[in-house]
Amino acid sequence: LKGRNGIKVVAVASTLHYTFPMRTDMAPFDNNHVRMALKLSIDRQDVLDKILGGYGSLGNDHPISPANRYHNPDLEQRVYDPDKAKWHLKQAGLDSLNVELSASEGLYNGALDSAVLFSEHAKQSGIGLTAKRTPDDGYWSDVWLKHPWCASYWSGRPTEDWMFTQGYSSTSNWNETYWKNDQFNQLLVAARGETDEGKRRQMYYDMQSICRDDCGSVIHVFANHLQAQTDKVGVPDKIAGNWELDGFKILERWWM
Repeated sequence: LKGRNGIKVVAVASTLHYTFPMRTDMAPFDNNHVRMALKLSIDRQDVLDKILGGYGSLGNDHPISPANRYHNPDLEQRVYDPDKAKWHLKQAGLDSLNVELSASEGLYNGALDSAVLFSEHAKQSGIGLTAKRTPDDGYWSDVWLKHPWCASYWSGRPTEDWMFTQGYSSTSNWNETYWKNDQFNQLLVAARGETDEGKRRQMYYDMQSICRDDCGSVIHVFANHLQAQTDKVGVPDKIAGNWELDGFKILERWWM
């Protein structure tokens, strides 16, 4: 399509992200050193290049995208570090670790391949990661929220409060890691009523940091929304990244 006259392929930075949520109420994922070891055992750039063809950005183990208003650009990017992962395993009293990661080809394009790629990366950390293929049918009812560790994804949400509340609040039915952190939950409630812009921004920055270092989700990549545009269609200067097709507002915002 890139080579056709009058057609432009556009990659829109989005809130869509892929995750590997661990149930923090189940061993061995109830130990944060184990969670940290796994977060350090995935080569995010390799996944981005091989699974997404480079169309996306690196995840940093929290769900707030660069497309979000209060994204924290100052958090150090977590990178593939097998030696540091081994250190965390030792802190957990382990010399090695064997875990199973459930994934389905029907979950999203590249879900199972991502799990297999992760298993190759994890070998360098002394982690035996088995990518378990599960049936496409019934994944959301039989695997998600039930298996100790599985693949998942989120389209993201337009606001930080919405994303954190639905996916990470201790009272949410969609808290896929069963994570409970008192400091995080207190900040989440306080930020809703904070009228000082600087203080509110810092609260969301702090929540991203807490989530990154304590939550049970490996959030390794954000995916771009790819779309082909003809020059016969008028396009606004800014295209929304919260959902496909300009936030599903294409019929309202684009013109002939």
